[in-house]
Order: sequence, then structure tokens, then C-alpha cells
Amino acid sequence: MKGPLTDDTEPKCPECGGTEFFRDYDRAEMTCARCGLVISERLIDLGPEWRAFDSEQQGKRARAGAPLTLTIHDKGLSTVINWPGNDKSLKSLSPAKRMQIYKLKKWQQRSRVSNTFERNLTHALSELDRIASQLGLPRNVRESAAVLYRRMVEAKMIKGRSIGSMVAGAIYAACRQNRIPRTLDEVAQVSNIKKREIGKNYRLLLRTLLAKITPMASINFIPRLVNKLNLSQDVQRLAITILEKARSGGLTSGRGPMGIAAAAIYIACILQHVKCTQRDIAASANVTEVTIRNRYQELMRKLELIVTI
Repeated sequence: MKGPLTDDTEPKCPECGGTEFFRDYDRAEMTCARCGLVISERLIDLGPEWRAFDSEQQGKRARAGAPLTLTIHDKGLSTVINWPGNDKSLKSLSPAKRMQIYKLKKWQQRSRVSNTFERNLTHALSELDRIASQLGLPRNVRESAAVLYRRMVEAKMIKGRSIGSMVAGAIYAACRQNRIPRTLDEVAQVSNIKKREIGKNYRLLLRTLLAKITPMASINFIPRLVNKLNLSQDVQRLAITILEKARSGGLTSGRGPMGIAAAAIYIACILQHVKCTQRDIAASANVTEVTIRNRYQELMRKLELIVTI
């Protein structure tokens, strides 16, 4: 196990004065990341004493449970009584024993959700997991959205509002926090809730719980659109260069990030002699062709040095 370590309590390197170190538990050494000098030896390995060569062995030998997660209403602390319907061991049980197992499972499920707060979280977090799965969001964004929704429940912002719309607003805010390129239209389409309602709840969330979130940069949408259109990396690099020039010239302020990103990709395709129509780009970016043409004309008119290369 290797990795950089920066800690104020660690001594400085006597050779170069660096404060960043690498701990190599295979060799039980800590070395300076700048000059490679060995600072200390015989480190204590804090990992498990067993080894696993595949995921199956790791699951059998691990003695700890799953990590805590805020995407479950009880944070994953409770247990679940499974009901294997086709298990051969149940066939040997008497009907009375089967009924007893069924009742235990039913009461165990009821004990996990004991009040209105937990019932609300159970429904909301299941909806959050569904929307996040369809949007392809990573685990850290789901955790951030779950934290925001829990804070909204504690602030009594849910009363009188739809749970689904508040969940969608929390997911959109989490995407903005973690710089994940997802538009409000995409969240509205997946959650089956009107865009206006999600935007209203998102603004309420900002006013009540969060500070001002910076707008999503149009450059963040470039790799996603390039992958959707199956374009080359040369087109992606040129489109990013165009957007950097446009941002330095103040051309991106007050305009939708997805529209100006689509226009930059269209210009890059023209300069790279790659066949890609406005219709294809508009369909991938979920904008209209008129938007792409308007942004294209603005960039062509004001960034003459780029378009004449």
C-alpha cells in the first residue's frame, strides 16, 4: 500500500526540508516524496492480518460489516432477515416454523421504520437511488444528495412539498457541488417532475442551507458530448481551447453552458474536417439547432484567430 502523506505532525525531511511523505507498507518504510530519502523504517501495518487473492476470498475472510452510508435511512446499521423462497433448508421445516420465520421478518422490517421521519427517509432515499442510477451518478454524489435531503428534513423544508421534487432538487445541487455535468432538463426527465418545480426547490435549498454555488462551466460538458458523438480527442482538445478563449473574452457569461459547449464542438469539427451535423450535436446536447447556430455565429464573429487556424 502506497500513498502520499501530508501531516503537520510529521517531521520535515532532513535532506530537502519537504513535508510530503510516502508510506510503503510492503517495505515498512516512510520516504520523502521530493528527494526519496528514507525517513523511518519498520512501520506498523494497520491493515488486516490475512490476505485475499480475489473478491470471494475477501468476502469470506473479512470480519467487518459494510461501511456506513447516508443513502440508507438507518445508515446501514440494522440487519435484514432474508427470505430465501427456493432454499431447500426451508422445505424441511414444519409449517409452524415457516410461519414463525415469516412473522419475525415482518416485525423486523417494521422495527427498522418506527416513526414518520424514518418512513420519509425510506421513501425519499429509495427515490434518490433510482434517479441517481438513471443519471449514472457516482457514489460521492449520492452521499452528498442524501446529506442535503437529511438537512432539508431537519430544517422542516419538506412539509407541504413533494418528496420527489425535493429529492430531485437535492440531486441537482449535489451535482453542482461535485462539478458533475448534469442539466436541470436531464434531472426533470428522469424524475418525471416539471423543470420549474425542481428549479424552485433548488433555489429554496440554496437560500436555506447552502451558500452560493458557482455555475457549471461549459468545459465540463465537452468530454461527455464528445463521448456521445464518438468524436476524436483532437476535436475535444480543440473545443476546450475554443471555450477557454471564449471564457477569457467574456463570451460564456449569461449563456447556457450546454449550448455554448455544443457550438464549440461544432466549430472544432469544422476545423478538424470531421463530419458532424448540427442536428446530431443538438440531439446529444438536448438543445435546439437554433441555439447552436446562434452560439456558433457569436464565436465565429468574435474569435477570429481561432476559426482561421
